[in-house]
Amino acid sequence: MSLPVDIAGTAALAICESLLLALNDRNILPEQEIVGILKDAAAAHENALSGDEDALHAAVATLINGILAGGNSVRRH
Repeated sequence: MSLPVDIAGTAALAICESLLLALNDRNILPEQEIVGILKDAAAAHENALSGDEDALHAAVATLINGILAGGNSVRRH
């Protein structure tokens, strides 16, 4: 599925990733909490009620799981 260009969504994602990194760098949230936040967000979309936006929820869950796999929001040591 190709993702539509969504400038606001892309900006929000970049800001959230930067915030997660800053929270980890300042020892406010440990890595495991940040990973938990991302897993919860992915699960919310994976478990969304079926309907017209199934493809959107699946794409969002896939994107978040890709962030988790790539370690983009956590500087893993």
